[in-house]
Formats: sequence, structure tokens, C-alpha cells
Amino acid sequence: MNFCLNSRWLCSGSTTKVTNSAWFRYNGVLNCLIGQDIFDVLVIGAGPTGLACAIEARRAGFTAVNLDKGCLVNSLCHYPVNMTFFTTPELLEIGDIPFTTSNQKPSRLEALEYYRKVAAHYSLDVRQYQAVGSIEGCDGEFRVTTRDRYDGGHEYAARKLVIATGFYDRPNLLKVPGEDLPKVLHYYNEPHPYFDTDVIVVGGRNSAAIAALELWRHGARVTLVHRGPGIHERVKYWIRPDILNRIKNGEVKAYFNSAIQAITPAEVLLHTPQGDATLKNDFVLAMTGYHPDFDFLRRAGIELGPECRPACNSETLESNVPGIYLAGVIIAGVRTGEIFIENGRFHGAQIAGDLKRKLRPHVATLQPEPAPPPRPAHLQSAE
Repeated sequence: MNFCLNSRWLCSGSTTKVTNSAWFRYNGVLNCLIGQDIFDVLVIGAGPTGLACAIEARRAGFTAVNLDKGCLVNSLCHYPVNMTFFTTPELLEIGDIPFTTSNQKPSRLEALEYYRKVAAHYSLDVRQYQAVGSIEGCDGEFRVTTRDRYDGGHEYAARKLVIATGFYDRPNLLKVPGEDLPKVLHYYNEPHPYFDTDVIVVGGRNSAAIAALELWRHGARVTLVHRGPGIHERVKYWIRPDILNRIKNGEVKAYFNSAIQAITPAEVLLHTPQGDATLKNDFVLAMTGYHPDFDFLRRAGIELGPECRPACNSETLESNVPGIYLAGVIIAGVRTGEIFIENGRFHGAQIAGDLKRKLRPHVATLQPEPAPPPRPAHLQSAE
């Protein structure tokens, strides 16, 4: 028996494509086609939180795809090479996959390996190196366009969207003359390139303290500049005494209640409580934090409140735009220290719970193909 298919419906169980023409069967299962991939859930971002969202959507019976302008867990990939997480491995786990390590706290390399294994275990559909350009449509009928690294365009259709874009790729700028010089960096990778050079580290929290200590231990001449009165009290308990002792002993110079006024190829001008100072300088590492892409959220129609917190239901994580959910650190606005992998990894389950209440996995509405009209009697008799 042939069946006809309403082109607005999708079959459950796999990503499908729909054509406006005819119907067909494949191994007894009706598939629908419409010229482009259509997913139940499209997740923008392939970090730990984004992966967790896709996993939970798949567990709930929905089709899901992750889009990311970088690689899998792109932010972790750009963490310092020798970085060790502050947390224990079980707090980084997603999808009920154990994170095994012989260390009390896992390294960056171990985390990268873990999330690769998780993605492979669940056969997640991750489209890497595709930057999202636009979001159009409405709840149930979203259209997302992307550009890949070869400048090729792609278009996706989805019933629901999850934005889990993180924040690590957008640094908080100093906004001073000379910040665009190549010697000014907003990411610290490893200490070796800075051996026997004059380095200014800007900031007073964990990232700045760790960078200053590693640079000093690898032969750099380090000066710490921070607009606050001292090293922040919430710097990790095994790091804070170390950096304070280096400053006390004069091994790391420090300017507190101070700010950079301008940067030149060979110097940095500081404003300090004692007056302006000009320091010889080879590199500036601005460890001043990062922020979500708020413009992207605004373009998607999401309202931002005080401290750029997006409008979001605290239970379902659905934004003010029906069908668009938020996950991970972007929920906190500029308060990026409120959400980490440890708590953001549960957002996928919250979203999936709401999807199950509102959205059933697509089951095609099938109708028998209309029977052909009876043949004229004179033709029947001729047969």
C-alpha cells in the first residue's frame, strides 16, 4: 500500500528531509523529505553544556544536532596547555559516562579526551567550524544559517533551539590605546615563549595569578597590574598564598589600585595611586575575563535585563522567545562566575523535561493514497 505524507510532518527516529512531491517507503518506514535537514532540537554550541543538552534530547527521543564555530569543546581546547581543573572529575561528567583519571583533579588533556569519548559514545551529530549567522522563523519552524571555514553556506531547520554558546571566546577588553598591538594577548597558553622578557599580567583573580606564577617560574620578569586593592580573596587557597609570597619577596612586582592607560610597542603607561608610571614591556597578558555574545542573543530576539541576564524561565530554561532555550553560563549574563560545567551540565535535563511536556517526537500523519478512479466500463470490457 502506498501512503501520502503531509510535508509539514517528520518521521521519528532520525533526521529526515522533506520534498513537496511524492511519498515513498524505505524498509517499511515512511521517510519524509523537504530539501534540508530538519531536527527536533538544534543546539548552538558544542561545549560540555551543549553536548549534555544534545544527549538529554536524544534520550527523550528527539533528533538533535550541535553547531559550533570552533571544534568540539572549543573553549577547553584553548585553555592553557598545562591547565589542571579546580574541580574533581565526577563534577565534569555528562551523559552518565564516568570520567576516569588517576589524578585528584583532571588535566585539560584528560578533559578533551573524555568529551571526545562521550561524543563518540552517543554518536552525537556535531557540525564543527560552522558559525551561526542568522536565526529566523518561529517556534516549531526555526531556520538557522551558518558559514563554514571554507565560507560555504549551510541552512538548518529545527523545531526547537538551544543556545549554549558559552563565553570564553569574547574577552573583556581594556579599551586603551595600543590594545590592538600583537604583543597584547587575552589568552594565556604556556610560559615558554615569555622566557627572559618583560611581561605585564592584568588582573587579580585565578587566571592572572596562575599566569604570573608560571611565567615567573619559567624565567619571565613579571609585573602584575590590578585595578582592585589586592589579590582577590576568592583565588584558590593553594594559589593565593603563593602569589602573595612572590609579591612580598619582590619576585613578582605588583601595582594595585592601578590601571593601564596606554600601550606602545616597547612600553606601557600606568596610572597608579602614586602617579603615572612608564614601564618597559614586551608582552601584555590581559587576564580580565570574558563575556557571552550578548549581541547574538539580542539578534535572536532575547531580552536582556539587569547585568545582561537574558529573560529565561528558571525551571524550563525557555527564553522569552517561544521555542528558544538557554543553557550554561549565558544564563548568568555578566556574572559568569555563577555557572560552570559543574552546574551547567544539568541544564540539558531541565530543557529535555520541558520538551517532553510540549513536544512529542514527530510521528508522521499518514493517509492512504487515494484509490485511482474506476476505469470506464468500455475499457474494462476491452480488457
